[in-house]
Amino acid sequence: MKILRFSALPSPLLGLSSLALCCNASAAFIADSTANLDIRNFYMNRDYRQPGSPETQDEWTQGFVMHAESGFTDTPVGLGLDAHAALGLKLDSARGRSGDNGILPQSSDGTPANEFSELSFTAKLKVSKSVLRLGTLYPTLPVLNYNFGRLLPSSYSGGMLTSNDIDNLTLNAGRITQANLRNSSSYDRITYYRGGVESDHFDFAGGSFNVSPQLSTSYYYGELKDIYRQHFLGLTHTAALSKSASLRTDLRYFRSNDEGMAKMGRFANNTYSAMLSLTLGGHKFSGAYQQVAGAGEFPFIGNDPYVANLSFYNTFTREDEKSWQARYDYNFAAQGLPGLAFMARYVDGDHARVQQGEHGTERERNMELTYTLQSGPLKNLYLQLRNINVRSGSGLTRDVDENRVLVGYKMIVW
Repeated sequence: MKILRFSALPSPLLGLSSLALCCNASAAFIADSTANLDIRNFYMNRDYRQPGSPETQDEWTQGFVMHAESGFTDTPVGLGLDAHAALGLKLDSARGRSGDNGILPQSSDGTPANEFSELSFTAKLKVSKSVLRLGTLYPTLPVLNYNFGRLLPSSYSGGMLTSNDIDNLTLNAGRITQANLRNSSSYDRITYYRGGVESDHFDFAGGSFNVSPQLSTSYYYGELKDIYRQHFLGLTHTAALSKSASLRTDLRYFRSNDEGMAKMGRFANNTYSAMLSLTLGGHKFSGAYQQVAGAGEFPFIGNDPYVANLSFYNTFTREDEKSWQARYDYNFAAQGLPGLAFMARYVDGDHARVQQGEHGTERERNMELTYTLQSGPLKNLYLQLRNINVRSGSGLTRDVDENRVLVGYKMIVW
């Protein structure tokens, strides 16, 4: 079995966390600790439809993901330690049926691994309402996101400071130096999302402020050394229209430029996206518009850029691309069936720049049905079904029909 090497964790911090377990200050360290296990059975079939690309990817896998989080010691600087472990198993796959779907690691000849595993740690230091984390990180920020859309989650290694000392204000800052992909057993240098270009580190800083319970604003800065730098401004507002109706506005703006050696070429673009969502009882109707304006594509790392038209397969963030989205959600709790939800989404993009100045088009349709048991001995057992259809023009991307089935169980260990 291939075991993940530990993410970087300063030995003094590890020693202090261990020492805390042997003294009276460890009461909260243990009493406030939690652990949960996510068991995931995941099937994915991807069928490429256009002429000249007969490849079909078809894989069935089993995953186990455990996170154990300690409390903090009752000391002036609270100490804590989190542990993360994951195991992925191949149930059915083979060379030629495993490709770029991001589920299993592959050997040089394309043979998928029978299994892969991860083990990593995060040291924590707390003063008042500020926490410094060193080691494995799972950020969910506008400029940096981890992904759990396949069998095992992706993650990063580095340091991150989160502060909530000022009421209604959350601040985050840090640096990541390595990345662990969702189908990898190792932490490696950070790679730009396409092209295989590597960078030494990614720096980020920013925060969000709740102006009121209905209005929130945010600003973040991110910089991938020698590739790009990026500013983000965001605003969300929810207006109550009645007891069962509300209107939510979500505005996002990115300003991106190349940085340092500009290893991925020149960036100088503005990316705008806006989504309006009207909720009426169990129904939610949403519409979104997104545009990349200026030189270069919208730059990001990882799999989930924070843009309105991010879909299950596409991001719609190519140079000069304009895209719109229509989406419908229904929560069956309104019919007395809590835990059951349906989503249908259609995204259409055009004017995307391709070779020789042509304008490419792409479109994607998504459908999703999820159900989570709300009570009984199998409470938190869940089922997720996804259907994806992708088509494009001017060779922008490959035409794909895809189905995903996820059966999981979230267990609280302690």
